[in-house]
Amino acid sequence: MAGVLTCLVIIPVFTRQAPLKVRTTTVERGPIRSLISTNGKVEPIRNFEAHAPIPTTVKRLLVKEGDHVRQGQLLLELDDSDLRSQASRAQAQIRAAQADQADLTTGGTREEVLTLDSDLIKARATRDNAQRNLDALRRLQQQGAASVGEVQQAEQTLQRAQTDFTLLQQKQKDRYSPPEVAKVKALGAEAQAAYDAAEDELEQSTVRAPFDGFVYAVPVKQGAYVQTGELLLQEGDLSKMLVRSFVDEPDIGRLEEGQKIEVTWDAMPGRIWDGTVSSVPSTVKLRGSRNVGEVTCAVDNRDHRLLPNVNVGVTVITAEKSDVLTLSREAVRNDDSQPYVYVVVDGRLQRRNVQVALQNLTRVEITGGLPDHAQVALSTIDLKPLTDGSRVKVVQ
Repeated sequence: MAGVLTCLVIIPVFTRQAPLKVRTTTVERGPIRSLISTNGKVEPIRNFEAHAPIPTTVKRLLVKEGDHVRQGQLLLELDDSDLRSQASRAQAQIRAAQADQADLTTGGTREEVLTLDSDLIKARATRDNAQRNLDALRRLQQQGAASVGEVQQAEQTLQRAQTDFTLLQQKQKDRYSPPEVAKVKALGAEAQAAYDAAEDELEQSTVRAPFDGFVYAVPVKQGAYVQTGELLLQEGDLSKMLVRSFVDEPDIGRLEEGQKIEVTWDAMPGRIWDGTVSSVPSTVKLRGSRNVGEVTCAVDNRDHRLLPNVNVGVTVITAEKSDVLTLSREAVRNDDSQPYVYVVVDGRLQRRNVQVALQNLTRVEITGGLPDHAQVALSTIDLKPLTDGSRVKVVQ
């Protein structure tokens, strides 16, 4: 039986890999801004707060929230009867202290001065009589008509008289001791301080508008009892507002005075209030769970639409350029800090290193490596990796 030789010939079949389906974007020319976005709080630049100087009641309340007031207009009155009593007592103490200080100058009251003068005259006469008596006894002693004991007794009498006279002279010269003088002066100063405090509190118990503005907070009611320091009302000039914003610690180094700020408020969509950074953070504070620095700016509010104490969105423009090449940030990749992109050329990917400058959350400024209108790959629709030289099909 003849053998049959069977040969199996394997013919390789080459299959062509399907192109990657990619989304793309183009390099465009236009403006780009580097931003810091955060939140902030609004307050009047020119602001006035009235607080209760003592525990008392609200006697009269003449305004309500939203009222426009003029400088000097009476806004609120507190019950000041206790303060007036305190002022009267302090004034009486001042007058008493002034009388005591006058006594320091004259050496005492008029009655005390006259009595002291009379005592001094009597003491001088007593001393002079004792001196004459002693002189007479000494002459008699020389004649043998007076004893040594009589002379010694006369000398002691003179010494006592001289001592009494000297003490009265000293009393006339220095009527009050240094501690007594210091006490009188201290009582006078204390009375004056009490009076000044009562007068200051009396002035605070009548609240008048210090400038033209709007009353934007009245947390009390007429007849209500208030404690010392309790807020009575707030008035502000709403034509110019201060926005206090809170920038996270990593972004603080990008801040500079004079940078543009845009303020938005959810209650008025599409409205933007423009300002500039007037102060940069000098310290970092804990606000909730964030470490932040405070940034302030002033915004024009002549139409009074931006209200005090509202929460606003704040955008700080740290850098801004116009008419430059920009690209979607999603298209730029990094390899050892070298940015690169994949450009679509004749249906294939080409890796190109690029130079970038200004960037924000969505766009990057391209300063080298790409021409205007270049088509750049973003990603594949099936999340396959992009590789240099791969064939691609552009999809929307």
